[in-house]
Amino acid sequence: MSKRRIFAGQRLRDLRSGRSLKQADMAQRLGISVSYLSQLESDDRPLTPALLETLARDFPLDWQEFEEDATTRRFAALREAAADPLFPNPLTPEQVARIAEQQPALSDQFVTLHAAYRNAGQRLQIVDEALGADQADGSRLPWEEVRDWFHNAGNYVDVLDRAAELLGDKLRGTQATPALEGLELYLRNALSVSLVYAGSTGLRDYDAQMGHLIIDQGQPVESQRFQLAHQLSALALHDEISLVVEQAGLRTAAARQLLSVGLANYAAGALLMPYTRFREDARTVRHDIDRLRQQFGVSFEQACHRLSTLQRPSARGIPFFFCRVDMAGNITKRHSATRLQFARFGGACPLWIVHEAVAIPDRILVQLAETPDGVRYVSMAKGLVKPSGSYDRAPRRYAVALGCEADHAREFVYADGLDLTSPRAATKIGVSCRLCPRMDCDQRAFPPSDRDIIVDPDRRDVVPYRLA
Repeated sequence: MSKRRIFAGQRLRDLRSGRSLKQADMAQRLGISVSYLSQLESDDRPLTPALLETLARDFPLDWQEFEEDATTRRFAALREAAADPLFPNPLTPEQVARIAEQQPALSDQFVTLHAAYRNAGQRLQIVDEALGADQADGSRLPWEEVRDWFHNAGNYVDVLDRAAELLGDKLRGTQATPALEGLELYLRNALSVSLVYAGSTGLRDYDAQMGHLIIDQGQPVESQRFQLAHQLSALALHDEISLVVEQAGLRTAAARQLLSVGLANYAAGALLMPYTRFREDARTVRHDIDRLRQQFGVSFEQACHRLSTLQRPSARGIPFFFCRVDMAGNITKRHSATRLQFARFGGACPLWIVHEAVAIPDRILVQLAETPDGVRYVSMAKGLVKPSGSYDRAPRRYAVALGCEADHAREFVYADGLDLTSPRAATKIGVSCRLCPRMDCDQRAFPPSDRDIIVDPDRRDVVPYRLA
């Protein structure tokens, strides 16, 4: 079989000019000579597998694999599987390319086997779910069904995201995001909704029969805008939301209603932070949350959550994980586009920085962490206080966390200053104590669910047992 030659001179030039890099700078990043780069940009020489690997690794947001044939798709899947930390000596890009082209059947079987291994590695998640299940028959509660639906959808709903982006384009004009007044006018004029701001026991109260909307005036302005965007999206995109709910296959009416609410929230985020502009601005500021929230007039949490949804095919953002944790350590929101998965029930690892952030509001904490599979993550966490607008109602206190795999650290401003290479720099975290296999953790609250324990009455360490 002849080896397919990939010429991408124009693409390389566009990449370099987009980063304002001189040829010498680009050549240094790629580990090649300037003359070699010049030949590549002139299409005098094709890209090698090693260069494809380097481009995909160092420019994850700009460089996307060619999807022209099955061989290239196979190469990308095999490269990802072969890069698993499970393998102490991963294959070189040249070896991956040669195997993908010369042994396609073996490559496909290896990728399938690796996927099965990863799924089997999550078997303790099932144990964790069974231990935490609230219903006697083990069936999922409505909110669990909806949470899992969003997870399985990759936290990205294409038809809704694009519809909200188009609607946002009509409303915002030349601004980065629709103004408060624009949302109000559209509700009143296009959707015939009367609107008042008043003290309320809830954040938003809509009377569908009367077409009347009450927004709690005690909320911060960005929260008021989000509630307006939610109601606007629920009405203007009703057909799109209903179609998604109909096709979701949820068991109960309560789950379907919860999904409708969740999809309206999703559309509100897409309306206020339109995909294309938000992704471009996020890349420009290296995903600096404070700068993004100011540019788009949203809250810190809303900007974090939106970053976790940027998974549009052919225009993906950095794969982030995102979660929200309350004062008791419960994970009340979670999504991961990375290999990191959250415990389905209970709290997260106590060594994770998000727990410290809950107790220190309005300060950003950063951490380099390593999971038991050897993957390193850069995470940012911030404690937040959401005012209630009244002395009679206690403010809500929680923390949000956003992170990515260390391979993307160059694109994540919060990684600046972290030592990403030192073996001792990373905090050793797990998913939760029930799922963590670490033998020597001083913070362990419970033994792993699939391990026996050994108790020695004559010896006491930090925990009163050893793992078998």
